[in-house]
Amino acid sequence: MLRSRRARTPQPLSEPLAVAATASLAERLARTRRVAIVPARNEAACVGDVVREIRAFDPGMEVVVVDDGSRDGTAAAAEAAGARVVRLPFNLGIGGAVQTGFRYALERGFELAVRLDGDGQHDPAQLPALVRPVLEGEADIAIGSRFVGESDYRPPLVRWLGIRLFAGLVSLLVRQRVTDTTSGFQALNRRAMALFAHDYPHDYPEVEATVMLFKHRLRLVEVPASMRERAAGASSITFWASGYYMSKVLLALFVGLFRRNVTRLEEDS
Repeated sequence: MLRSRRARTPQPLSEPLAVAATASLAERLARTRRVAIVPARNEAACVGDVVREIRAFDPGMEVVVVDDGSRDGTAAAAEAAGARVVRLPFNLGIGGAVQTGFRYALERGFELAVRLDGDGQHDPAQLPALVRPVLEGEADIAIGSRFVGESDYRPPLVRWLGIRLFAGLVSLLVRQRVTDTTSGFQALNRRAMALFAHDYPHDYPEVEATVMLFKHRLRLVEVPASMRERAAGASSITFWASGYYMSKVLLALFVGLFRRNVTRLEEDS
């Protein structure tokens, strides 16, 4: 189990965040213990900039980088930029890294967690819109969707087909329209953190995790979000990986329909 420490006292918001958010939202966020979870593997070229962007936008938000068995200087780059680093001894995969981040946040008493990828594709300037529904009590988790509102996001054809397939299937299962079930840009309250800290899919987890939310009666909303190009490196989801991904997630969804809900969630404070 991760060693528990008291979270740092929240610091005032920077001027960019105070301007971007309404006064009431900025005040509420400033009173909230908040943490950014950044899973990263072999992202030494990008992760430092990601951390600096988050800290420049909101100096009071702790940033924890979960180094998923990197073979390069990911951990050192993150620490140099001001992040706390949790080093995994070997590669657990994105699900294991993200779950580690949620456990870190839950055990240290954070009230709000945001998740951003370590490759620089998520823009911290969009955080006010992402955290608003959670801070205002409208949702337990807000997901930045690339398909809500105006968007110029154009993934490769195979990936686009997979995204649309999963969005349609999940919408049918949960009886709510969901447009982006693979987004890693998220804001969560403690109830959502508790669920994912105790039970989180491991390999390509986001689709199955969306269904888990609804099985546990947590509220989800999507907000418009855009994605930037990777600053360096390449995506691990290749053409062949996409086929494996779709097959595995479809099987996981089928099995998940018959799983019992055993996770006890924390009540909102």
